[in-house]
Amino acid sequence: MPTRRSLLAAPLLAAFPAGAENFMATPAALAAMRAGGLNLYLRHAITDRSQVDTGRRGDRAGQRNLDARGRAQASALGQAFTRLGIPVGRVFASEVFRAHDTATLMFGPARVEVLEALIADDYTPRDPRDDAAAMRSRLAQPPAFGNDVFVGHIVPFGMILGHGLSQAAFPEGAIGLLRPEGARFTALGIIPAEALIGAA
Repeated sequence: MPTRRSLLAAPLLAAFPAGAENFMATPAALAAMRAGGLNLYLRHAITDRSQVDTGRRGDRAGQRNLDARGRAQASALGQAFTRLGIPVGRVFASEVFRAHDTATLMFGPARVEVLEALIADDYTPRDPRDDAAAMRSRLAQPPAFGNDVFVGHIVPFGMILGHGLSQAAFPEGAIGLLRPEGARFTALGIIPAEALIGAA
């Protein structure tokens, strides 16, 4: 089983284009999101860093959860989607509470579907590279309506892209914009949560 450090240092497969990690909420980015047809990979909202993950699935007390700022951030992100007229198709989340709670606060519990391959790398008995491969295939598929939203974690997203992501490059609450092309996807950039909330 690969270590978390080795996963962060994985070889380049599909990096964001130069400068895309500072994409922010530009008019072009907002227009693309309003037009639909994207897959949006959202990192869970702000968490309580005093809590330590045990890797035990279904154990809220043994996981790092959203703190009050994270709950407010997730709610504000959901409101921003509505105010900015960003259409949302299906909503998928990791079963890890911080990701599932983020999706629920943004879009309501009835819309959230657990997607096994979105789980955090330290919560799965499988080789997380297999989950990353499954997610690359899924993220290449266009949504039936609007934009599909996938709420997950930083290390798995780095594995999907093929390179490690720093906390600064993909902070909690940030959204990666991916244009699906059937056999692959093009990574357009990352919008920090505060940029999208501010644009609304």
